[in-house]
Amino acid sequence: MGKPDGFLTTSRHNATRRPVAVRLRDWKEVYEPQSDEEVREQAGRCMDCGIPFCHQGCPLGNLIPEWNDLVYRGRFASAIERLHATNNFPEFTGRLCPAPCESACVVAIADEPVAIERTEYEIAEHAWSMNLIRPVQPVHASGKSVAIVGSGPAGLAAAQQLRRAGHEVTVFERNEAVGGLLRFGIPEFKMEKSVLERRVSQLVAEGVRFETGVNVGNQGEVTLESLRQEFDAVVLAVGSTRPRDLDVPGRNAHGVHFAMDYLTPANREAVGGAPTQISAAGKRVAILGGGDTGADCLGTAHRQGAASVVQLELLPQPPATRPASAPWPTMPLLYKVTSAHEEGGERRYALRTREFRVDEDGRVVALIADQLDYTEHGETTVTGDVVIEADLVLIAAGFVGPEVTSLTTVPTTSRATIAVDAGWNCLPASDVLAPVFAAGDAVRGQSLIVWAIAEGRSVASAVHAYLSPDSVRLPHPVEPYSSSWLPQIR
Repeated sequence: MGKPDGFLTTSRHNATRRPVAVRLRDWKEVYEPQSDEEVREQAGRCMDCGIPFCHQGCPLGNLIPEWNDLVYRGRFASAIERLHATNNFPEFTGRLCPAPCESACVVAIADEPVAIERTEYEIAEHAWSMNLIRPVQPVHASGKSVAIVGSGPAGLAAAQQLRRAGHEVTVFERNEAVGGLLRFGIPEFKMEKSVLERRVSQLVAEGVRFETGVNVGNQGEVTLESLRQEFDAVVLAVGSTRPRDLDVPGRNAHGVHFAMDYLTPANREAVGGAPTQISAAGKRVAILGGGDTGADCLGTAHRQGAASVVQLELLPQPPATRPASAPWPTMPLLYKVTSAHEEGGERRYALRTREFRVDEDGRVVALIADQLDYTEHGETTVTGDVVIEADLVLIAAGFVGPEVTSLTTVPTTSRATIAVDAGWNCLPASDVLAPVFAAGDAVRGQSLIVWAIAEGRSVASAVHAYLSPDSVRLPHPVEPYSSSWLPQIR
């Protein structure tokens, strides 16, 4: 694939980030554009490996060697066709996916992997600039209707697939605009919202209806039962939005917030919304959590003018190279420097928050953490105390499942996620009520955007098979998460 000896003669070259001093003055994306020659050269590193393990590494099963070869030959129009065959939104994954495909790249056995994610980004951006991405209208109308609750990547992917199959699709979103965490959780410097808007405009032109500001649930304006009566099928793509909390003294102090309570108003402000009430300007910020959400908080705090930022991680510092415990082609946990880390701040590892120190006004002034020593089997020993002064503490410790308290009829697993059977169904149809399907983080738990899109496409296939059993099946890239042990819904 690509240049026959490209993986031998060409080194990996990542896209250049804008200078830190420049990008901290705005909210624009951090990467500089690449020339077509650079893009083709990087795609040419894809080798004729015989068995492309990148297919297995990608939950969508992207046809990576095919579109790498097309990019190397400068055939971007053909490349976007092959990319869209498996991925509805490559401009999202090309910016936000941690690229498990690159961990499975055969070149990565002995060298740096092919720059698959960036090539995906370039294919999509070339296609938009060349006016190759246009609305696709269904050939036939099925006369069936589907309600989708949630407009994140899983909901949007399901909506597009089902609409193109000829069904009437209405997406319900509780926020004032479409996108879910793509809009309210991902900072502008990682993905400008114009990228989301142009894709939403395409879905609208294809006939997908969006109803924003609508809470679905027992206490909402719209109940799940009413949707089941009005539509022929319902899909729950509500994400995993319940944050993991810390049960430590001082947790309720002023200045201690969940990460999303900080990021969401900051993202609104960045695109012209009301000023946020939780700003890092001039403050000593402590971020609890070393993952992507923590890095999003870090980059946001930099742009707001924080006095200092320290990011704490419970686990030890990951290795810089693949450990023996995560052999190729698995995706290892490695130490990485994101654009936010490059901009400043301190990173500290193996720290477990024990309490928050609070002043007489009830405001946080510091946190006290246990310094941990880990054995090779993961056992911990406390080796000391660490005191970190902080005026603003952001808890970015992950998410523990979907918000289903208002959806009391929906079955859940022991992990507090929505339980589905092997056909993505969580509530079967009755004489008067349509079936309910579910997919994405609501089923899988907190995961990657690429899994959300894959499951959105898969649940669309299941819904289409139910609504139009005699028609051609839609692509079905993945099975429900751990479907072998999930309960069968009767």
